[in-house]
Amino acid sequence: MIVDFAVPFGDALLQGDQYVGADSNRVLYLHGAGNSSRHGHRLLRGALQQRGIGSTCFDCIGHGDTGGALAQSSVASRTRQAQAVAEARALPQPLAVVGASMGAYNAIRMTQSHAVDALVLIVPGVYTPSAYEVPFGPDFSAVIRQPRSWADSDAWDILGQFEGRLLVIAAEHDATIPLEIPERLVAAATRAQSAQLHVVEGAQHNYLWALLAEQPAKLDAAIDMVCAALK
Repeated sequence: MIVDFAVPFGDALLQGDQYVGADSNRVLYLHGAGNSSRHGHRLLRGALQQRGIGSTCFDCIGHGDTGGALAQSSVASRTRQAQAVAEARALPQPLAVVGASMGAYNAIRMTQSHAVDALVLIVPGVYTPSAYEVPFGPDFSAVIRQPRSWADSDAWDILGQFEGRLLVIAAEHDATIPLEIPERLVAAATRAQSAQLHVVEGAQHNYLWALLAEQPAKLDAAIDMVCAALK
């Protein structure tokens, strides 16, 4: 069963859905930037639902069914949007949070405001603190396009306090996210119950789950990893 919902946030109405799980419904799933929306993550969410794990996902401002201008949002606003959805939908805590690309950084930030005992970060991006509140647009792009602007991210320190299960899934040929980022995220999680890095061979930033779908055994293995982290 899939349940649609809408959550007010400022002048926007965040459109989302819950893939209802037979066993648990505490997963918050956060999509990435660019042309991303919740609809691009149906493969993984559907597979999790088949295994009893439900998930709640919504389209951030400027994306998908929520729409609106990206300039009305920021990385910080995306975190606040995620917090609003988690509270409006009364998601059980501790949360398990899945974040893809930019959503991975929002997932990490969620550990500062909510009890979170599982993080799954897929092709994760991280950001310098100076970019956090800058509205999306030319000013934001100017900050993050500085060479290695992500190196001073606070993500490392935040993950250093995380005590749950961490799974980072990276693409071998990711032209957007250097492999150094997922490697450093796992290394930073020194207090985590578990911290695992899985690099998908042959995958690209926007071609990871679709690639795995062509290789059923590898897809099942990757989904098993995600389930183990979210258990």
